[in-house]
Amino acid sequence: MVTSESVAPEISVLAGHVECRGNTTQEQLQVGKHAFVNLLTFTPEQPFDAEALIAYELQFKHSVQQSNWQHTLSTLLYPNQQTLNFRIPGTLSNVLHGSCRKPHHPAQDSLLRADALVAQEFTKGPQRPDLLIMTGDQIYADDVAGPMLQAILQTIDHYGLFHESLDQAVVGSTQDLIGHPYCYYHRQQILPQVKTNTALSKLFFGAKKKPVFTSVNAQNHLIGLAEVLAMYLLVWSDTPWANVVFNANEVPEQFRSKFLQELDTIAAFAADLVKVRRLLAHIPCYMIFDDHDVTDDWNLTRGWEQEVYGHPLSRRMVGNALAGYWLCQGWGNAPDRFAPLVKQAVENFTPAGLQRHEDFIDALFSWEDWHYGLDTQPPVQVLDTRTRRWRSESSLNKPSGLMDWEALCEFQQQTFGKEAVIVVSAAPIYGVKFIEVIQKLFTLAGKALTVDAENWMAHKGTASVILNIFRHYKTPPHFIILSGDVHYSFVYDVRLRFRRNSPKITQFTCSGIKNTFPNTLIRCLDTLNQWFYSARSPLNIFTRRRNMSVHDRHPDCAPNQALLNRAAIGQLLIDPNCEEVRCLALCSDGETVEFPPESNVDN
Repeated sequence: MVTSESVAPEISVLAGHVECRGNTTQEQLQVGKHAFVNLLTFTPEQPFDAEALIAYELQFKHSVQQSNWQHTLSTLLYPNQQTLNFRIPGTLSNVLHGSCRKPHHPAQDSLLRADALVAQEFTKGPQRPDLLIMTGDQIYADDVAGPMLQAILQTIDHYGLFHESLDQAVVGSTQDLIGHPYCYYHRQQILPQVKTNTALSKLFFGAKKKPVFTSVNAQNHLIGLAEVLAMYLLVWSDTPWANVVFNANEVPEQFRSKFLQELDTIAAFAADLVKVRRLLAHIPCYMIFDDHDVTDDWNLTRGWEQEVYGHPLSRRMVGNALAGYWLCQGWGNAPDRFAPLVKQAVENFTPAGLQRHEDFIDALFSWEDWHYGLDTQPPVQVLDTRTRRWRSESSLNKPSGLMDWEALCEFQQQTFGKEAVIVVSAAPIYGVKFIEVIQKLFTLAGKALTVDAENWMAHKGTASVILNIFRHYKTPPHFIILSGDVHYSFVYDVRLRFRRNSPKITQFTCSGIKNTFPNTLIRCLDTLNQWFYSARSPLNIFTRRRNMSVHDRHPDCAPNQALLNRAAIGQLLIDPNCEEVRCLALCSDGETVEFPPESNVDN
């Protein structure tokens, strides 16, 4: 919870109508003159009963603060509701998941469909879902609309978010960005450039200097931590928008028409946030990062890492985005685990501003515990596919493996002995093979960054280990993989060839919550993939997954297609034994699309 004053609220928790006894802890970090990030934790003396309805109330000591909170609370309650509440999930049967929520994409926010599911319970409809899992790209730090950037700068000013000095940059401080000629739609001029003194640089750019960042939409790339934090406030809460006044005259004249076009989409996005905030107040929500939470191609190759982390400004930008993720998302996933980071954060975030910011960023870069698990039935394992990379030793420009050998071994140990497990991977483990072939060809040509060649099969070591995990005799008999990243949705049923007792693997990829793929291109790629890489295609012999039979489920709205190109939130419905796995896409336009399983999937 972010408050504008330093006094954190007290929590009271009720099971039924009885107040629960327990221990409450309050941890607070000041990120601005009028901005305090609070982590409020309640630990009951007796464990909550699974599936029980748990109510909670926040109480501020000062009357003015409490009055302001009561006004806010009225917007977060569903009709006929008196108190905020949620359920502790036990046996998972209804899980929502999604990724890629870009505010200025023209599609409506799919989280409104999730809000509608919770609202049904308050009108005596079906019970709300058990969990909401965000699988990456909750913000787009590298692709920001002009009106959103204007809102960010005003939010920084309103809450006094702390600025910072910059080294080897066009501006000496993030405060100097405000009013700078390069502030709007010209930030690629501010972003760091380096001499083409590596083979990777010369191959890509063949010029004296090249941009460090590879995002094609970096005109408004976020730079300072204050900008990242303001972005988080603006994508999850309607409150900061009340202080925003748009002015097209502040942007360069040649971009004003674009600004006004983006403004309509951003205004519609902001108008729906009250329902999104209401949703998050009533359902357990967990998150993991992906590249756009930081920057496009984050840690994609060893060469990318050397150049980005070798320049003070680009290193600071990546660190600021990671700090924003930890403050606004990661900290709440597993609070106890982050005690060492909290200690360093307290030394950095002070009433006088950021005091040890570089040290704090160093600690974030060294941190290896971004992954986490949920002790539900089936258990959930959320993978960090971004920071523990298996880097290529043979070439700077070959894609890194999404997880290194040690991280994969840890993951395997966490799954042994389980009857079923839900695995959250930002990128699909089983990708669209024809697209992966295109990425492989570009990689062979030395242009992995051009096509975002980031998939589990791109690195031989990572691919071998993850596939061996599924083939291991101790692997759970039921695997469900939830993923996003790709801006389209699809479902695969995977079985081991030549094995009678193959584990049942279902991968449900749903992306994006507010984003889509270029429609003509995805239709073409979908058709070619079905031609060349159907489950019985002989070309599968030449793939790394040759010992696996991969069947795609076709959406019921388009039986001849395998890929659904619609903004949607995924809904996973499973029975207690995980024998029946239903996959639905709750589209932002109101339609519900199901991916029914094929009856002829190999066993």
